[in-house]
Amino acid sequence: MFSTVSVVGLGYIGLPTAAALATKGLDVVGVDVNRATVDLINAGQAPFVEPDLAVAVSGAVAMGRLRAATEAEPADAFIIAVPTPVGDDHEPDLSFVRAAAAAVADVLQPGALVVLESTSPPGTTLQLSQWLAERRPDLTFPHSAGAAADVHVAHCPERVLPGRIMIEIVTNDRLIGGVSECCGARAKGLYELFAQGRCHVTDATTAEMAKLSENAFRDVNIAFANELSMICDKLGIDATDVITLANRHPRVNILQPGPGVGGHCIAVDPWFIVSAAGDQARLIRTARQVNDAKPAHVIAEVSKTAARFKDPVVACLGLAFKADVDDLRESPALHITTELARQGVGRLLVVEPHITELPPVLADTGQAKLVDLEAALQESDLIVLLVDHDAFRGVKRTMLRGKVVFDTRSVWR
Repeated sequence: MFSTVSVVGLGYIGLPTAAALATKGLDVVGVDVNRATVDLINAGQAPFVEPDLAVAVSGAVAMGRLRAATEAEPADAFIIAVPTPVGDDHEPDLSFVRAAAAAVADVLQPGALVVLESTSPPGTTLQLSQWLAERRPDLTFPHSAGAAADVHVAHCPERVLPGRIMIEIVTNDRLIGGVSECCGARAKGLYELFAQGRCHVTDATTAEMAKLSENAFRDVNIAFANELSMICDKLGIDATDVITLANRHPRVNILQPGPGVGGHCIAVDPWFIVSAAGDQARLIRTARQVNDAKPAHVIAEVSKTAARFKDPVVACLGLAFKADVDDLRESPALHITTELARQGVGRLLVVEPHITELPPVLADTGQAKLVDLEAALQESDLIVLLVDHDAFRGVKRTMLRGKVVFDTRSVWR
């Protein structure tokens, strides 16, 4: 049924998906607008760090099953895995999806399948079908022709955890939403070629909303913990102690607070629900606002304490949005560190074991230096633990003596 697959967007989801398909014997061409990314992949290299990805890409390229290009080519199936960010007004930006639709539409042939993997607001997959139809009036599409359509369109949102993508892209259950029942069945056939988890078929809008609900649920629970931590700070008590004791109740499981919420999913996706049904999404909106406000709370606490020192040296440990990855997207740790630098709270020593140079937004402040963990611990007056990397968990308590410590991840308890 499928022998050639084109994956449009070779980022954290697209490239692992392309590699997974290629290792199952399909001929896969990845499409990306970034020439450097394309060249790296064609050389058998992964453009970012993810466990087991480099080996998978190298092997697939060596076997001749995977190659990359900057322009779309005809294929039996297309998987669109491009960014779906929100703007400063928290409204969805679907420009990348629309650009991908235009590229795919130009090479579509009757019988092709187009799957949107990008996490999207409800109704986006239906809109994708309409965008394709506008560009290819010579073909029929499922939003108008149903089962008789020349081209099938479906949604299959990614559900993987950075750091475990190559495992979970195969083992996790998948949600598949077709614009028609026929589209859903066709997409299920594609994903069953490499996915070991169950493929649950529904309509496209339900699949979109289910994915958003997963991340909104997590966001709301994190917001409760973060709000609780700020309340405890105001009352002068330890939030970790409060949470530990409250969790002794058999039906209570409060999460640990953090410095905020980052990444390409939880920090973004709930806004898609708010955009679609703002009057009804009151709790989801509030949770987003609570989590977005947590970095400012951390910045204020650190700044207030640093002001007590003459020429303070502040060590910020971690810039990634979560532990043990190099992904800085929507990272509260990066935001906090950058704002501390901009405010000139002191000399900033930054430790991030997964990068080799400071990101431009932080480097441009001229107030921060990337150092190793040992130097940061020795030279600093204040230590701000922002990411719970494994490299930080082994720090001996004796190395923290005489320091003011802000442990936003409750690692050094």
